[in-house]
Amino acid sequence: MTPAPPAPYLPLASLLPLIPSPVPGVVMSVRILLCDDHVVVRAGLLALLGSTPDIEVVGEAGSGEEAVAMAAKLKPDVVLMDLQLGPGIDGVEATRQIAPTGVHVLVLTTYDTDADITRAIEAGATGYLLKAERPEELFAAIHSAAQGRTALSPPVASRVMDRMRGAAGPSLTDRERDILGQLGRGLGNREIARALFISEATVKTHLGRIYAKLGVDTRAGAVAVAKERRLLP
Repeated sequence: MTPAPPAPYLPLASLLPLIPSPVPGVVMSVRILLCDDHVVVRAGLLALLGSTPDIEVVGEAGSGEEAVAMAAKLKPDVVLMDLQLGPGIDGVEATRQIAPTGVHVLVLTTYDTDADITRAIEAGATGYLLKAERPEELFAAIHSAAQGRTALSPPVASRVMDRMRGAAGPSLTDRERDILGQLGRGLGNREIARALFISEATVKTHLGRIYAKLGVDTRAGAVAVAKERRLLP
């Protein structure tokens, strides 16, 4: 048997034969709670998941509040969670409330921005899947999430890796952080030089190094990336 590749991305369809089962050759049945504010989407998912014998839909929720309440009552193995749920709490907040109870949350959405992915993962989501995935990928991701294994769509995994690489980029020196902080306040080179008791030439030298380390070429770009990496408040 070929072992699954390392996290953060596991080829989803390859996971089914790796999932433990109490009976040899039989895949465990997974109890699912659907959460999507669109009735048509829920109906489509219900029909799709009903086509496989090892997945059982035990409930449907049309809002974040309903999902939280039904997850507490039904104790499903996995909640299949959309992010945008109309009025009330969104999928991220619902995930934040459900995850600590031991119920795994697999996000299934059309949104793949860095902000959405980060918020969902930080809220405790076990996996993040895009609705464009093939049915077999969805089935495998559900079984993976039920076992507490991370399941990510390839585009999502790519974004996560990019963020990890960025976070692991060259570190800034104390002086560079000082200058970056002044940039964040909107100060010009002369003002920064006066504030830090250094020459304008020294400020320019440090700015060049900061730009190179952050992968930018403008002051605004440096501030934006620094805030994204939480180097600035």
